[in-house]
Amino acid sequence: MGAQSTGPRPTPKQYLPLAGQPLIRHALATLCATPAIAHVFVVLAPDDTLWPAAAMAPLGGKLRVLRCGGETRAESVANGLRAMAVELGDIADDCVLVHDAARPCLTVPMVEKLIAEVGQDDAGGLLAVPVADTLKQAGAGGRILRTVPRDGLWQAQTPQMFRHRLLLDALAAAPQVTDEAGAVEALGLSPRLVAADVSNLKVTYPLDLQLAEWILQNRANRTNVRI
Repeated sequence: MGAQSTGPRPTPKQYLPLAGQPLIRHALATLCATPAIAHVFVVLAPDDTLWPAAAMAPLGGKLRVLRCGGETRAESVANGLRAMAVELGDIADDCVLVHDAARPCLTVPMVEKLIAEVGQDDAGGLLAVPVADTLKQAGAGGRILRTVPRDGLWQAQTPQMFRHRLLLDALAAAPQVTDEAGAVEALGLSPRLVAADVSNLKVTYPLDLQLAEWILQNRANRTNVRI
């Protein structure tokens, strides 16, 4: 994604422009606007010099920056969890939501639905959508090895919500996972799936930026319609 940008150094995906703002700002604005969320922490690499502090300032006092990012997603999340505890004190039993910077189309109702449906569930939960497409497993030479039944399959999204102590312990036990739910599953627990929708897309390919902008602009247009 960053390689699509111009300049001497590629722009990291989270800072690419989207609907007039850095991509990451859209998700942060949603999280800061959610009444049930007390604090919003952004985990950055220690040497990140591109953080647009001026653009983030209007989001208010909930937002804090933690410069403790690691080499992997799991390491960054674990480092962030430890840094949060240093700043806030005893939060072991508090619920923490982890969200991808690359999912800019998150909405407050999505976050509130996750919080309401997971509630006090000891295993936590996450936003997800049922798989709609037929799945093919590739074999040698780019040919289909088999068709994978999609019944019961879901695509994981974020936010993913767990108690602070549980998630920190889970990531320590399974640091190789690609999402937080996977770490909690490795402990033998079964997080709750909370149905979201495909508009909560992850920006992965250049075309995704156009799709995300269309979603954001059409939401804004619907909001501005007078009846």
